[in-house]
Amino acid sequence: METLESELTCPICLELFEDPLLLPCAHSLCFNCAHRILVSHCSTTKPLESISAFQCPTCRYVITLNHRGLEGLKRNVTLQNIIDRFQKASLSGPNSPTESRRLQPQRPYTATISGTIAGTIGGGGGTGGGSARGSPATSSHSHPHTNHTNHINHNNANHSPAIVVKMEPRISCQFCEQDPPREAVKTCVTCEVSYCDRCLRATHPNKKPFTSHRLVEPVPDTHLRGLTCLEHENEKVNMYCLVDDQLICSLCKLVGRHREHQVSSLTDRFDKLKAYQVSPGRVSDAVMEASKTSAAQTLENNLTNLVKRNSELENQMAKLIQICQQVEVMKLRKLAQQIANCRQCLERSSALITQAEQSLKENDHARFLQSARSVAERVAMATASSQVLIPDVNLNEAFDNFALDFSREKKILEGLDYLTAPNPPSIRDELCTASHDTITVHWTSEDEFSVTSYELQYTIYTGQTNFISLYNSADSWMIVPNIKQNHYTVHGLQSGTRYIFFVKAINQAGSRNSEPARLKTNSQPFKLDPKTAHKKLRLSNDCLTMEKDESSLKKSHTPERFGGTGSYGAAGNVFIDSGCHYWEVLLGASTWYAVGVAYKSAPKNEWNGKNSSSWVFSRCNNNFMVRHDGKEMLVEASLQLRRLGVLLDYDNNSLSFHDAMNSQHIHTFEISFLLPVVPTFMIWNKSVMILSGLPVPDFVDGVASDLQEHQQQQMGLCRQESPYLTGMKTCH
Repeated sequence: METLESELTCPICLELFEDPLLLPCAHSLCFNCAHRILVSHCSTTKPLESISAFQCPTCRYVITLNHRGLEGLKRNVTLQNIIDRFQKASLSGPNSPTESRRLQPQRPYTATISGTIAGTIGGGGGTGGGSARGSPATSSHSHPHTNHTNHINHNNANHSPAIVVKMEPRISCQFCEQDPPREAVKTCVTCEVSYCDRCLRATHPNKKPFTSHRLVEPVPDTHLRGLTCLEHENEKVNMYCLVDDQLICSLCKLVGRHREHQVSSLTDRFDKLKAYQVSPGRVSDAVMEASKTSAAQTLENNLTNLVKRNSELENQMAKLIQICQQVEVMKLRKLAQQIANCRQCLERSSALITQAEQSLKENDHARFLQSARSVAERVAMATASSQVLIPDVNLNEAFDNFALDFSREKKILEGLDYLTAPNPPSIRDELCTASHDTITVHWTSEDEFSVTSYELQYTIYTGQTNFISLYNSADSWMIVPNIKQNHYTVHGLQSGTRYIFFVKAINQAGSRNSEPARLKTNSQPFKLDPKTAHKKLRLSNDCLTMEKDESSLKKSHTPERFGGTGSYGAAGNVFIDSGCHYWEVLLGASTWYAVGVAYKSAPKNEWNGKNSSSWVFSRCNNNFMVRHDGKEMLVEASLQLRRLGVLLDYDNNSLSFHDAMNSQHIHTFEISFLLPVVPTFMIWNKSVMILSGLPVPDFVDGVASDLQEHQQQQMGLCRQESPYLTGMKTCH
């Protein structure tokens, strides 16, 4: 369940998706989170309505918007339904009553009388008359598919006719408040409710969105809703498990025993089985071949030719003719018996074909799939049984009893081949995806059918270790063996960290490695920690926005909380001690703030940057500066700065600030980190909002690479990289 919940979590707000949008790149995003991303791109010269594109926070794919903006993107209705069911299953538990109750109206039955004369009228009497009334249904809640038939027999001297009263279901309105409800005139397939004429006009006016609802003639409620899952009550079947040949629901695939099985949609399975036509020729070809009356004549001709070819062997001829005659009688007897069996099989096959053709006329997907398996098995058995109908008597036998046939052995010898190790697989960088603690690796192989399994190897890439020596060091590599598919998700990785991946293709002859791929996890996501927020700061419910509030709030004082006059700050809820992490701060209209990082031991009663344990970028009205250990330095930045990007490269000892909207570098601290650091934020007016867990943008990654190269040159560590690393791509 925890793995499922992580898959249903928004990468921005770190909560379950709410009103998710389906992006063109196949990722999803909360509508409100997408709106916040658009707001972050706004400026005084660039209003919200003019923004026509933004990047997916998961894969950085550029999403182009039409004139409708976010409303032009499709809602991920399937994902929302899965989240609703997941929340319902999480809250209720297996023993709690989770049945969703819907109105189940009474469905009285109307009687139609069809009378037939069942006996012969005796004497001089006429028809034994009178009218017959059908007894009412025993329960007003009887199932609408149940056939209620009452046989009323008037036993008199003249053998009166038996009148059969058949109770057909009366479809009642499910929206009426009166008792009993009126008879339904239409059923809405979209709403799954039957309506009378009055309720239909009240609930479905002739305007959108009701004009798109599909109305049909009244149908029973159970037929409309289809079949329900056998394991999850009130869940409709909407999938077909190909492993177990069973109808299942969405919960069976998500959290049930079918979650690892291959499934198909009902429509695909319906079309596939519907296309399977039972051909009478498949069963009867062998029958017709075996029933040819010329079989015996062919055998007699071969025997006559044999006698002519052996006329010179008079002593052996009589004996051979006797043997051949015995064989002839035996084979003719076999053929006669087989022809009789074939005729019987042909009759049974014709009946089976008729039944299969009737099944093919079923149009309800679920009911067709339910019956298709048994029909298909019977057809398969009939087809298999037809193989025994092929005559086992050689009609063209030349009686060459001493001839040896080596054709099968020759074919086997010609087909011998030596098994070789498979070709190296290829890691598909463009298909690989990452989160803050997982990486999914995809690869392809030219020898997919000769590969018995794959092995995935990975380790942290430091950028300063010789690659060949790193590969030869077995202790530093993690190995995932016996992978059967061509993709694998590695869990529990460090956030914001580069890794080297290999894929090894294995069979009985040996193994070969792929070229290395360098992939990177996303930055560590975090929120503002309410326990550290100054008492004159107000945090949003999602702890992503902080706002200056002069009205003093009653908050308990703790050592972690910012205090003192003017120290209006808050810290993130994570401490970072490795990796490369990137987050952005949406500054809005604030003109007085400070953003940076600090050790846990940094004082909470003074400005960040006034001590040796914190580093910040700050703005005070029209002045921008960086501050550390009480020392300030003015830096150049645009007065229109609305989105500040922060890159913390802990492993390479750097902290840099960027204008994320204009893709410009502002300043970089070179720091020898000694302890874990926490993101810190201070404001003196307005409000700011943070976006964390983001991939590192290309322009920021380029600046970081230049800085790293500069540091290596300064330390004398510039080296020639292994040719295996040339041209590698980084997965964000």
